[in-house]
Amino acid sequence: MNDLEEQLKKLFPDHKVSNEPEFVEETPHELFVQAAPILCKYEKRKGKPTTIISDYEGLDEDFKLLAKEIKSKLAVGGTFKDGEIIIQGDYRDKIMKLLQDKGFKTKRVGG
Repeated sequence: MNDLEEQLKKLFPDHKVSNEPEFVEETPHELFVQAAPILCKYEKRKGKPTTIISDYEGLDEDFKLLAKEIKSKLAVGGTFKDGEIIIQGDYRDKIMKLLQDKGFKTKRVGG
């Protein structure tokens, strides 16, 4: 290990070693909150109930983060595909409450 330190000192003689760990403050990512409501609909696909969340106007990356958060908070499976979040099971009420707590307007579609 000392050999590596000596080599680095030779390469960078002006560098001063700091023993303090670097601390980078992370700011939480802000989601784009749109004026139009996000649609939350119920469908049966291949005989199984699914909840589909669509009509998000922000970036796909933001929608993917939202999908990940919904799946982890509800402990359910799902995917992000073609601009929609597809959640396994009928969780419209819980998802709508979660979205409303984040400041989104929601609209229930179907059943």
